[in-house]
Amino acid sequence: MQRGSDRLNVHRDDEMKHELQGLLRSGHPTRTEEWHDPEPTADDDPRVAGGPVAPGDTASLEAVRQVLTHYLSRRQFPAGPRELAGTLRRAYAPDGLVEPLERLPRSARYATLQELAEALTRR
Repeated sequence: MQRGSDRLNVHRDDEMKHELQGLLRSGHPTRTEEWHDPEPTADDDPRVAGGPVAPGDTASLEAVRQVLTHYLSRRQFPAGPRELAGTLRRAYAPDGLVEPLERLPRSARYATLQELAEALTRR
């Protein structure tokens, strides 16, 4: 038995899971009263909150670099675009991130993730 300083008990946890089932399964709010719905994303929220970041859709260097860090680590560098694209595909990265990488020149080599993000946002 857990004896911590939990704010909610087991019964409230189960109740909250039940309330969220409709939202998680359908992908949109399922409440009839509008005031129950969560607040939509704001204009100044990070782009990641509104969907996947892809280098081609005016994404900033910082946003692209942040997304790349989820799929690549230091040990993948230095590498060419084909090797990195293969690594991203194996990590199930979104196609919007992999396809611009495959269009980079084959002869290019990137020593760091920063260089790769700069090359992706330059195009």
